[in-house]
Amino acid sequence: MPQTPDPDEDDLATITPWPPVYYAEQALLGALLSDPQRIADATRIGPDAFSTAAHAAVFTAIRTLPAPTMAEVADYAAAFAARRAQSTPGLAEPTEHITWFSKVLTAARQQARGLTAAHLHGLISACPDPRHTSAYVQIIESEHARRRLRTAAAHLIHTARDASLPHRVSTTLAEADALASVADDIAAAFPPHSGSLPRTPEPPPAFLHDSDEAAQEERLLLATGTVRPAEVEQMRWLAAEDFTLPLHAGLWQCLTALVRRHAPVDPVTVVWEAQQRGVLSAADDLRDLLAFLAEPDVSAPYLGERILHRSVLTTAHRVGRRIVAFTDDPVNTPYQLVVGSRRALAELTAIRTRWHHATTPTPTTWSPRRTTRTAPRAGPPPTTAPPISRIAR
Repeated sequence: MPQTPDPDEDDLATITPWPPVYYAEQALLGALLSDPQRIADATRIGPDAFSTAAHAAVFTAIRTLPAPTMAEVADYAAAFAARRAQSTPGLAEPTEHITWFSKVLTAARQQARGLTAAHLHGLISACPDPRHTSAYVQIIESEHARRRLRTAAAHLIHTARDASLPHRVSTTLAEADALASVADDIAAAFPPHSGSLPRTPEPPPAFLHDSDEAAQEERLLLATGTVRPAEVEQMRWLAAEDFTLPLHAGLWQCLTALVRRHAPVDPVTVVWEAQQRGVLSAADDLRDLLAFLAEPDVSAPYLGERILHRSVLTTAHRVGRRIVAFTDDPVNTPYQLVVGSRRALAELTAIRTRWHHATTPTPTTWSPRRTTRTAPRAGPPPTTAPPISRIAR
């Protein structure tokens, strides 16, 4: 969405730290005001592609109004050149014969009341060369793609953090789909090129959940899985990266390795496996590990699903922040933003698949051996059953 115009936006002498795209917008609007026929070169963008409400209003007016005749354009250009030659302080409102200019100003004021004739004259003065309209359009289109992607990523971050949502994971994944759709639109508009992977550093991790609660649930899962390893075999959708603590992640790997090797599983064998895998450190208290691994609490799949639920939201939040970091780096081209976003979303797709496996009920397999009765052998019926003719009677 266009930004609210700055109060000093009409004062061209005011030094404002506008980004480069702002001046491209000025140049494009100036080119279209001085040569309205060039609107045909700006069909790829709409009013929402502009960074300010004032620029969007002027573009809407230019695109909506019928283009003036060549005589009207020449008349306006001559009048504007005459005013510039007079070097009078401030430019007056356009005279009656400059019909095109007046119509644009009147229409644009319906959306941006602060617009003046001086502002439109300033747009024309800010255009270096109207023949470069296509280049200005490309700059505006690129920055609009950046803003669209950033907005979608910000929505993903906000949704992943919103604990008030009734279906938090499904809503978050829907926002991820919307973000992927924006990336696809940008990819279709901008051709690929070499050196496409962004080099923007990843933002530092952020914590969405209560770390104490998460650690307690992980300990309970490890204890339950150690006492009831058969439940661990059913939880292939849970991975070590879903755990918040490295020690718990390592113990889960040890537990699943023992289960899949069909090795004996108890607190002692799990701790020994952890030592063999280099999971333990000098700071770990072995007596504490043996104690909590021997105290199961609730169903392991239930705990595992809660851990995975937390991991999905954490991953979505991290992916959104990663994409926002891409869009905040001005050196990334639109296609680089697409490549970086798709790579980040692939991480979310992987855990999304595991979430689907964890939460989708396993269909009951139909077995002919259990449901089909053995056909009777040929011959007379058993003596215990009455003949069919007697039943009919």
